[in-house]
Amino acid sequence: MEAQNDWVRIFDTTLRDGEQSPGCTMNVEEKVVVARQLEALGVDVIEAGFAAASPGDFESVKSVAGTVESPVVLSLSRTREADIEAAVSAVSSARNPGIHIFIATSDLHLKSKLGMSRQEVIDAAVWAVERARRDLDYIEFSAEDASRSDLDYLCQVFAEVISAGAVVCNVPDTTGYAVPGQTRALFEALRARTPGGDGIVWSTHCHNDLGLAVANSLAAVEGGARQVECTINGIGERAGNTSMEEVVMSLATRKDHFQVGTRINTRQIYPASQALSKVIGVALAPTKPIVGANAFAHEAGIHQDGVLKNVLTYEIMTPESVGRLSNRLVLGKHSGRHAFADRLRELGVDLHAIDVNEAFARFKELADKKKEVYDEDLFAIVAEDGDVEQRYEIVDVKISASLGSAPSVEVTLSVEGSHKVVRSEGDGIVDACYRAITELAGVEPRLESYQVEGITGGTDAIGHVSCFIFVDDIGVRGHGSDTDIVMASAYAFVDALNRYEARRKRAASGADAPVLREVGP
Repeated sequence: MEAQNDWVRIFDTTLRDGEQSPGCTMNVEEKVVVARQLEALGVDVIEAGFAAASPGDFESVKSVAGTVESPVVLSLSRTREADIEAAVSAVSSARNPGIHIFIATSDLHLKSKLGMSRQEVIDAAVWAVERARRDLDYIEFSAEDASRSDLDYLCQVFAEVISAGAVVCNVPDTTGYAVPGQTRALFEALRARTPGGDGIVWSTHCHNDLGLAVANSLAAVEGGARQVECTINGIGERAGNTSMEEVVMSLATRKDHFQVGTRINTRQIYPASQALSKVIGVALAPTKPIVGANAFAHEAGIHQDGVLKNVLTYEIMTPESVGRLSNRLVLGKHSGRHAFADRLRELGVDLHAIDVNEAFARFKELADKKKEVYDEDLFAIVAEDGDVEQRYEIVDVKISASLGSAPSVEVTLSVEGSHKVVRSEGDGIVDACYRAITELAGVEPRLESYQVEGITGGTDAIGHVSCFIFVDDIGVRGHGSDTDIVMASAYAFVDALNRYEARRKRAASGADAPVLREVGP
């Protein structure tokens, strides 16, 4: 293990703890897409999932392990033989495999959840680390609910697992209960009082229940932590996890204070944020620091005047430093395929994960409709791309609406190459469109969520629609983008139906199993 004071390692748990956020579930293919983006970011560790939770999670961890090359790839594991065996097997193809073992250490959890004594927890933790050590060198140990655990006992637990072979000790604020002063003092005490603590990496994992996850993570760094566990966009259980982009840019912007940085390629932050947002169908708040739509916007006259004179008056970092570009024309209808592909590379898009020809065709269609095409439009275009077999395809949508009658929509749908047409009325245009598509597809989906996001400004803005449907207890998410919001809605609904068909076929063949989640640190 290298000296722990050179840099702050970024441990990304978007694919494990982040995915446990309601509505943020990802399938295997989507996890691989996000994992590639995490590698482009330069994260040090990827927690790919909880291999023992389900066959689906096992496959996700295995696929990520076989995809990325640079980061350490971990699976979460309880102190159980079956968990450790599943984790070891799932990461076996990784170039840098590891395991993340956890058990609770607070008296509250010991009594109310585990029904174990303090010594029994120590015995279980030591056994698990020693067992994992037979197969792996990279072992991280987490003391769940550490921020509410007795300090003397924590020191004892960590000393024992370090002696058993743990190389990273994680101190989770599992419930978001800690405050920054307490967190800094806790890390200072653990480093000073834990035998062997000077030879391992101390890690922090904070939740955001009181809105203090980033503040606590930075306080941990001040106290000597050299690994921060976080997620893209701060997604995670309950109120979320530590936001990766906020921690990274805090350390980069205030290196004068923290005196330590990360190895993150910050210009990949915005592409990563956009990629995840499109994959899970969850839009960002405009005021989200670093990556929100308003993060670099200036409307007040005084601010505008100051920025025009010197951008440093109201900006402590540049949009370019996080991979954002001002809304300028980057491509037009006369642009060629080569320029299109080069721009996607600059934006951090993995060209191997999309069909560039199809994406270019959609770009040309959009460029004919819009006066200007922005980077955000390109993100929306490539987000539609995927390897899902297109059983259903939108051929045409005709809309009829007036103040005095219910709107009606005539949809022409290609079903396995055969064109079918139906007209339907509804409570609104989108409802009528969805009723028509449902009738043509011959299925009865239950629409669980429907979200619309304006990607760019202006009356010719491209809109992105995501929807989540259930059919026969299979839940899938669809995406669609267009300058016409009804068309975007239709594309999203049909995309969801195609993904349902793919999932249904995999389930019938036994290749797709339901995902069962368990809460980790």
